[in-house]
Amino acid sequence: MTTHNATSGPRPVRAPRGTAISAKGWQQEAALRMLHNNLDPEVAEHPDDLVVYGGTGRAARDWPSFDRISASLRDLEDDETLLVQSGRPVGIMRTHEWAPRVLIANSNLVGDWANWEEFRRLEALGLTMYGQMTAGSWIYIGTQGILQGTYETFGAVARKLGRSGGQGDGTLAGTITLTAGLGGMGGAQPLAVTMNDGVAIVVECDSSRIDRRIEHRYLDARTDSIDEALRLAVEARDARRPLSIGLLGNAADVVPEMLRRGAPIDIVTDQTSAHDPLAYLPVGVPFEEWRDYAAAKPEEFTERARASMAAHVEAMVGFMDAGAEVFDYGNSIRGEAKTAGFARAFDFPGFVPAYIRPLFCEGKGPFRWAALSGDPSDIARTDQAICELFPDNEHLIRWIRMAGERVAYQGLPARICWLGQGERAAAGLRFNELVASGEISAPLAIGRDHLDTGSVASPYRETEAMKDGSDAIADWPLLNALVNTSSGASWVSIHHGGGVGMGRSIHAGQVTVADGTDLAAMKLERVLTNDPAMGVIRHVDAGYPQAQEVARRHGVRVPMSES
Repeated sequence: MTTHNATSGPRPVRAPRGTAISAKGWQQEAALRMLHNNLDPEVAEHPDDLVVYGGTGRAARDWPSFDRISASLRDLEDDETLLVQSGRPVGIMRTHEWAPRVLIANSNLVGDWANWEEFRRLEALGLTMYGQMTAGSWIYIGTQGILQGTYETFGAVARKLGRSGGQGDGTLAGTITLTAGLGGMGGAQPLAVTMNDGVAIVVECDSSRIDRRIEHRYLDARTDSIDEALRLAVEARDARRPLSIGLLGNAADVVPEMLRRGAPIDIVTDQTSAHDPLAYLPVGVPFEEWRDYAAAKPEEFTERARASMAAHVEAMVGFMDAGAEVFDYGNSIRGEAKTAGFARAFDFPGFVPAYIRPLFCEGKGPFRWAALSGDPSDIARTDQAICELFPDNEHLIRWIRMAGERVAYQGLPARICWLGQGERAAAGLRFNELVASGEISAPLAIGRDHLDTGSVASPYRETEAMKDGSDAIADWPLLNALVNTSSGASWVSIHHGGGVGMGRSIHAGQVTVADGTDLAAMKLERVLTNDPAMGVIRHVDAGYPQAQEVARRHGVRVPMSES
């Protein structure tokens, strides 16, 4: 069992700001600042427990491990690499200046043992932790991190509704979306819907989460009444006025009740923490008793949670049967509902095959960066640079403009946008030039979500319904991590589970620091070319003609196509 230092415990954590560093180089300092940023009270869900988002996703295994990681990063040489095993620093190796300063592996279990029961047994022994996607890889940037992808998804929904003759006109104006979950991921939903000019009702059982989203301007209003939520929604819909409403309640109660009433809902999805049954509140369990009940009787709680998920998903299918656009947003709720015995759980699709896969074929995905200076003007300058680099991309420029106006920073100022093959390298090199010239006051940490074009094997989400049936092939994220390590990324991670749960995904991440040096420019050019190229070749291999065209256009070599 892991021993703990009694003097090391919860305390407020905030990333250092400015240009003075406590580490031996900016690559190490960037990792240190981003680790600390993940636990900033503005960013993390439960910072005292080291939980960043998703109910259980941690930045470090325990407080002694956090302290030793921090100390190791400050002491790390420019030719050394820190090894982190599920949130615990386990070694420092002599490598070279092109090698990552940190290599991270989180939550990885051998196949037959990759289930929640075995994971929790090992976690209780202090041997592992759940890293989610960007929690344990130190590149979570608050709710904005998922906002832009959510904005892209709802934009695709709007375009589909417009093409099919529904209420949409290329936006969500005149539509009502019903969803649930206002946590670290789901909290992006209301703003993503209103940015697309729609109306959203978001069910949430935790009153503090509703308040937090209102405080951070992601949510417009709150109520604990279904009648009031529907009244507000219909009024806004009829006026074609964007509005988001947080409805306090249990989704497994509210969504079936909305269906029973014949509520005028156009779009239905969900972003509760359904990937982990212990993080989903069953019907009939008071919110105040949730944590103690789940800890005391996890098997009984899991059974009740899955039964509630089945009722929730059954109502979603009911809305689909009534003509609504319904999709799974990647939290594994369909899988849990099927386990509970609901046979039609997979009658509606996941969001990736329904809307996002064409973007993945182009190497497009969630490209993000954080200003290590802490100065919002540095992000304003990068926003300007993106608009200068891609002046013809009206959709991208609209996002950048709205983000600048409407997104509240959490922790270090940061930005995200979806860029594809060729675009990411161009942006990274331009950012490095701005740091070198002093137009940006300190380096930028450039990374992405693990939910990306070529970095995940997840049959219930990113790789659902692949053209060649290769949904569960996990070689691709492993190759992605190896390629990024070989290309000069500042830190690289391989995780298990992510947003869909144990046994259901393998995924990889990278962060590369733009510190203004020539060496950083070479690393950025390689990493930000090769990382999205993994997505292009993954989709070429699966037989997508669009990916084949992108590979030809960008000179991405695919040996099986060269004959």
